[in-house]
Amino acid sequence: MADGAPRYSFRDVAAEDFPLLATWLAEPHIAKWWGGIDEELASIEQSMMSIETRPMIAELDGRPIAYLQYYDPHLEEDHPYRDQPKGTLGIDISIGDPELVGIGHGSAIIRQLVAELFENGAKRIVIDPDPDNTQAIRAYEKAGFRYVDTRTSIYGPAHFMALDAPEERI
Repeated sequence: MADGAPRYSFRDVAAEDFPLLATWLAEPHIAKWWGGIDEELASIEQSMMSIETRPMIAELDGRPIAYLQYYDPHLEEDHPYRDQPKGTLGIDISIGDPELVGIGHGSAIIRQLVAELFENGAKRIVIDPDPDNTQAIRAYEKAGFRYVDTRTSIYGPAHFMALDAPEERI
């Protein structure tokens, strides 16, 4: 990244990605935190057609390595994060290949994604790992996120974290 070029590329999830997503969802490091494969694939498919969530694939040198999504909690009537300021987006990420977990890709992908979201006008980014997912929490802290509070989402307890846009905006 010496020339300042983004290290990762992000693209929208396509129907052709579903076999790979199913493989990733079956990996123990993801299955522990996500629901059943069919349920999650149906949710991703639904998100592909929604206005509130954008599901994406992160690629490194053209190789898909992670699933990520961002969403606007203000576009969902009963979303528990509607208490956040307008301009807040939530994100989720899972590194697919277990050999790529724990070596810095998660926090690096998040840093690049949030920089792009801030450039496009987001005011705050939130993320909500399970309080027991200490590896994810450490990655999010490395990316600049700070603990806000513990909440309960539709998925259970959440270690709610936030990162605000830089104050000096051009």
